[in-house]
Amino acid sequence: MTGMTHAMVKGSNVPLDTMAVRAVLCWTPGAGVPDVDASALLLGTGGRVRSDEDFVFYNQPRHPSGLVRRLPKRSVPEGLTDSIEADLGALDSSVDQVVIAASSDGAAFAQVRDLRILLYDAASVGGDPLAVFDVRPETGEETAIICGELYRRGDGWKFRAVGQGYPTGLVGLATAFGISVDEAEAAAEPDPAPSPVTVPSPVSAPAFPPPVPAFPPTPAPGPDSQVTVQHQQPAYGYPQPAVAQPAPQPAYGYPQPSVAPPAYGYPQPAAAAAPAPDPNFVLPPQGPQFVRT
Repeated sequence: MTGMTHAMVKGSNVPLDTMAVRAVLCWTPGAGVPDVDASALLLGTGGRVRSDEDFVFYNQPRHPSGLVRRLPKRSVPEGLTDSIEADLGALDSSVDQVVIAASSDGAAFAQVRDLRILLYDAASVGGDPLAVFDVRPETGEETAIICGELYRRGDGWKFRAVGQGYPTGLVGLATAFGISVDEAEAAAEPDPAPSPVTVPSPVSAPAFPPPVPAFPPTPAPGPDSQVTVQHQQPAYGYPQPAVAQPAPQPAYGYPQPSVAPPAYGYPQPAAAAAPAPDPNFVLPPQGPQFVRT
């Protein structure tokens, strides 16, 4: 198939002459278009997974064997892509099929534009796809679709264009092939916008660092530098600190006692009484003084 791209229709198949392949889901983003996620299921005899580890998706992006993995999403001139890579020649003989599926988040596939699957030789960089299949939902209510499947035929492998949809999202797709899903979480999941699937032990989701907040935390408010008048609440029950008073006007004849602001809450000490005037005190003579010689 070197140098030739097979444009496939639903139900058609094509033999593969390469054992390392990359299946790329591609779609056109836009307003109201849900996000699309690629996933893969490794199926044994009877068309069911051998264990929960045979489910490769966003919470378990790599099969324990390392032979099937989900690649990071990319933005390309044609749209957005999400990809699955598989080394078919090295898979255990108990694996008969690798199903390539797509699931939508937030809306059904009726809102997804230009969805297609492209199959590449994983060892080739920049080459043309081996096969292309335009995936069209049958009812528009599907929230998960099997786009294609890789399956054994004799000593080799083939690729089939499928296009089978599920209105029950990624959870419905997984359980249809024998994946154990927490029933309580599946029952609480809204339809048709599924939440991420949680796979129980022995499969454990890889640990990710905690999310970074979108905005730095808002600092605690401090005094407003633009405020010209600072208000302070009065405190009752205890003597308040003395408030500075303006300098008193001078009084003539005798020094005047200082006046302290009233304090509330407790009786204040009585001011000391002024000393009694001296009874022998006589004012000096006023006016010009004449001294006789």
